[in-house]
Amino acid sequence: MKTGQRWLSLFLAVLLVMSMSVLTACSASDKEAADNPDIEGETTETAQTADLVVPEELVGTTINIFSAYGGQEEIFSTFTEDTGIKVEYLDMSSGEVLARLRAEKGDSVGEVWFGGGVDSFIAAKEDGLIEPYVSPFSDAVPAEFKDAEGYWTGVSLVTVCFVVNEEVAQEKGLDIPQTWEDITSPAYKGEIAMSNPAISGTAYTILTGILQSMGEDAGWEFFAKIDNNIPFYSERGGEPPQKAALGEAIVGLAPGTGEDLKAEGYPVVAVFPKDGTPWWPSPVAILSNAENLGGAKVFVDWCLSPHGQEVLRDNDPRLPVRSDVEPPQALIDAGIMEADLQTIDFELMGQVRDDVVAKWEADFGSKK
Repeated sequence: MKTGQRWLSLFLAVLLVMSMSVLTACSASDKEAADNPDIEGETTETAQTADLVVPEELVGTTINIFSAYGGQEEIFSTFTEDTGIKVEYLDMSSGEVLARLRAEKGDSVGEVWFGGGVDSFIAAKEDGLIEPYVSPFSDAVPAEFKDAEGYWTGVSLVTVCFVVNEEVAQEKGLDIPQTWEDITSPAYKGEIAMSNPAISGTAYTILTGILQSMGEDAGWEFFAKIDNNIPFYSERGGEPPQKAALGEAIVGLAPGTGEDLKAEGYPVVAVFPKDGTPWWPSPVAILSNAENLGGAKVFVDWCLSPHGQEVLRDNDPRLPVRSDVEPPQALIDAGIMEADLQTIDFELMGQVRDDVVAKWEADFGSKK
């Protein structure tokens, strides 16, 4: 599969360097404070939220969010603590949100769309379902991670992993798969868990990565080999790693590394496929005709602020979009800095979404 993304590799390298610099600076600061107990420094929270402006009239108001993000309860709770703006939310995959917004024809009860596949946000822009907003914090976000006109802005980078149940693989005498080619082997018949590309941004990104890197005809032919080993397609991107953890599959095609499952004691290991790792910027956007537009803008600002980026990272270990916020250690330990990231045209990914989903439905949708 065609890979590359040299600029992204450089961005990851910058993140790692920044991470080490922050750790070094913190150690030096801690030592200075210990040596000089009379020094009173500004609290981290105060320093990081100082530039976030919350108009007084918005305190106590509520924003409604369509969310496809891990750790959302903690994230929204912290946002409310920081800003005084309350959150009501619906947990929905990005494909579900897009379908709902299209059905409502831009007259949604929500203000914000948070997380999910970037393809759905691009399609929503084309349909006039989201509106532009350029946050003052978006200058810190590389151009590759946001819409040039401000219709959506990435808040984190999501990488696709194989979450593999080591115990079940060993029991069945199978090696830990390292490539997409590996999981096409008949030895993995019925052992691959994947979500529905029509609903899940994770699954659609996997499919897009294959089609763009191999070419359409070869890509569909290759995907058919993977499909041979998939017993059925789940609705949500978070389900496949859970199935792997429970031993219902050996491999779950997942967003992230399954670190939460590992922490719970499940025998899983994360593998970034060596023949190309799909990835995408997970966006935030303001919905058209948002009733609490001011509150929606504050949420976008907060997500892109240094403090907001740390809150997102700490509650769902993904790569931050700001180079001045250190990456989660779990991803570094899993080998993200060595991952061979696919070159993906995200604009094309969004533009052809309906056609790709229609073909997948026709050829493979009977398993959903």
